[in-house]
Amino acid sequence: MASIQDLKLYQTHPHPCSYLDEQQATTVFIDPEASVDKTLYTQLSRNGFRRSGEHLYRPRCEHCQQCILTRVAVNAFTPNRSQRRIERRNQDLRVEIGDSPDFELDYPLYERYIRERHVDGDMYPPSRDQFQSFLSAEWGVTRFARLYDEDQLLAVAVYDELDDALSAVYTYFEPTADKRSLGTFAILWQIRRAQQLGLGYVYLGYWIRNCRKMNYKIKFRPLQLLIEQRWLTLK
Repeated sequence: MASIQDLKLYQTHPHPCSYLDEQQATTVFIDPEASVDKTLYTQLSRNGFRRSGEHLYRPRCEHCQQCILTRVAVNAFTPNRSQRRIERRNQDLRVEIGDSPDFELDYPLYERYIRERHVDGDMYPPSRDQFQSFLSAEWGVTRFARLYDEDQLLAVAVYDELDDALSAVYTYFEPTADKRSLGTFAILWQIRRAQQLGLGYVYLGYWIRNCRKMNYKIKFRPLQLLIEQRWLTLK
């Protein structure tokens, strides 16, 4: 298994940023031929990397350092009043955890979510190949938490189990169930799940101050931010 010091890195050419208008982005990727296991993935997460499918990456933009990796320290987390209401509102949901996607069950909800909520995003239009390549990794760490209202699948929270944390990969949900705030509830559920497993953190991905779509992440406090390779706490 490769050590983090021995990994080869590849950098993309500048390309339009997906989050900030008129910005150019550059991304660094881990060698796709590298052998990755749970421990290496954990180390890379601590150092600012995320995954998309089996590609591990982090931003490295010459003129912008707004992408800041975030994680919740689960034992210090206390839900605010709004988050407590959301937990109560969804206490009737049943959660089933699987370790692989179920295309016949999961994909129709994913497709409907992308078409309703992200028609202006990189994942539109959705496809089965995109669904598979984006969410899955062959490292034995990925879980699919399916949230049901009786027999209706309302949401799927995809996350990875690391040595010391859960890493939230993506959540998609029933677009018509706005009153449940399922995106927020999925994060709250993952925080509770990490506590049950004795893990310290839930990684929420990158926060970008000037991107409205990212603002939900700073509501989970105390939130840790990776700034200049040091984890700082936002209370």
